Amino acid sequence: MKRLMLLALTAFLAACNQTGGEIEGVKSFKFEGGAHKPGRLEYAQRPPAGGEHNSAWQNCGVYERPIYDEYAVHSMEHGAVWVSYRPDLATSQVLQLREALDGRTYTLLSPHETQKAPIVLSAWNKQLEVQDASDPRIKTFVQTYEQGGEAPEIGASCSGAYDDTV
Repeated sequence: MKRLMLLALTAFLAACNQTGGEIEGVKSFKFEGGAHKPGRLEYAQRPPAGGEHNSAWQNCGVYERPIYDEYAVHSMEHGAVWVSYRPDLATSQVLQLREALDGRTYTLLSPHETQKAPIVLSAWNKQLEVQDASDPRIKTFVQTYEQGGEAPEIGASCSGAYDDTV
């Protein structure tokens, strides 16, 4: 009887964690984790969705100024989701993003000066561009990839390291 209950609970939890397939518009990449390099690095995506990074990670939280890609990538390796936005995004949109991330412990929110889309959500090997903070895919992306997805070091710290800005 216990085994049957355990199987039922496992099936229920698995069903709750499914997103119904890939989120529309998500781009996938194939980066390996663990490659630490000092200094400024070049990334194929802006903002990046993985790759070599600084040995320190960016403390998760909300930043009003841009943060360094190299530290944010390390946070994503730990399972963080980085929500970045163009500096010219309307204040009401930024406030909506802040509300969407309120209470989440493995997220970064910051402006990013070189991205083309108004809002970009990045997780290790995954990225989604959206036009508006009310897009329902934002919530789905964060729920799916915060401490999930392909992050090589899920559960590693997202605090106690680097918290400066550009």
